[in-house]
Amino acid sequence: MSVISAPAPASPPQPERAPEPRRSRKRRWLRRSLAVSAVCGLIALAGWYAVRAYRKLQAGSKGEVPVVKVLRGDLSLSVFANGTIRGGNSELLTAPMIGSAALHLIFLRQNGEQVKPGDIVAQFDTTDQEYALREANSDLAEAEQHVAQARAQLLADEEDDRYALLKAETDVKLAELDVRKNPLLSAIAAKQNDLALRVARDRLAQLKQNMANRKTTDEAGIAMQQAGQGKAQTQALTAKQNIQSLTLRAKHAGYVSLRQNTNLNIAFIGMTLPVFQIGDEVRPGMAVAEIPDLSNWEAGANIGELDRGHLAVGDKVTITAIAVPGRVFNGHVKDIGGTSGPPWNRRFECKVALDGTVAELRPGMSAKLEITTDTLHNVLSLPAQALFESDGKNFVYVRSGGTFTRKDVVLVRRNETRVVITGLKEGQEVALANPTESAQPKKPAASKGPLGALPK
Repeated sequence: MSVISAPAPASPPQPERAPEPRRSRKRRWLRRSLAVSAVCGLIALAGWYAVRAYRKLQAGSKGEVPVVKVLRGDLSLSVFANGTIRGGNSELLTAPMIGSAALHLIFLRQNGEQVKPGDIVAQFDTTDQEYALREANSDLAEAEQHVAQARAQLLADEEDDRYALLKAETDVKLAELDVRKNPLLSAIAAKQNDLALRVARDRLAQLKQNMANRKTTDEAGIAMQQAGQGKAQTQALTAKQNIQSLTLRAKHAGYVSLRQNTNLNIAFIGMTLPVFQIGDEVRPGMAVAEIPDLSNWEAGANIGELDRGHLAVGDKVTITAIAVPGRVFNGHVKDIGGTSGPPWNRRFECKVALDGTVAELRPGMSAKLEITTDTLHNVLSLPAQALFESDGKNFVYVRSGGTFTRKDVVLVRRNETRVVITGLKEGQEVALANPTESAQPKKPAASKGPLGALPK
């Protein structure tokens, strides 16, 4: 059976488009040109980065290693350190030892202030000592009155004893006269006269003994009062000396350098302690300030333990003060202190005496020190990074054609920048880096996701 399809309806006539304006066509063409230019620029930039990456890969695959030649000549071995300028033989001003009570500062010079001999640097509150002086003076006056009273009592007792002694001696003489009459008297009367004479003599002897005892007692009383007087005098003198010691004066000219107040409780470890200031409490014996002797400048530095064996007292030092640019000062090693610090950072203090003084220097200035430890003549030397060590042996990588060969050498001396060795020839080229590590291609770093950053 055949199906007869109906004829399709005729489409309605389309309206004719108006011709596009000339200006719109120009804008569309301009946008297309800009888009094409941007795409071409991106393609060119990507090509440039690709070429650059290719060149880096090529350079890395070649394993290029920096080299240096072995040099022969004179070499001065030096130790470099950072230090601080300070005056030598500093005068230390400490709080006086006048008891266990804390002292309070009521006057203090500014840090870095210049002083002359005899100038007051620090002064403490003298209220307690002035009170002690008044008490001592009062006790001294009372003791002096007691001494005077004891001496007056001694004089009065001596006067009474002289009268009693004179009377007792008179009684003895009268009794002796009565005894002379005994031949004319009866036996009973004669016996009475003998007894009276004996009693008078005994009374005289007892009186002399009492006089000696009383004199000893009075002298002992005077000595006791005099001891009290001496004690009061000592207390008064001590109070005066304490009052004088509470004023700290400079013995020589210089600049005041205040010390840190270690009495303060710092809440956080590592915080810098402030210096003393007016109103602070100071324990007896604590150092408040120091006045360096500016006629003997010195520099102090903490140097690593590795360089200790290279230094010696008398080594020449070149000092450069950062705050005095353009000036170079000469000095010599004055003292090498003991080593201290944790095992991973053992250091020792080195004191350097400056050979001259200048007016521009101030205590506390930062300085750079170059200590010349030795000068070696006609030796072979290399940069320090060209020497390698493994299993207690020192070796270098010598260039031989396009490869490097390991060669053992003997280390003679070294400093921070260069090493003196034997076992090579002048002019030989050695590697500044390990060529075996440089030849190995570096593994690309694996991309880490959010979980890759966590510690394993």
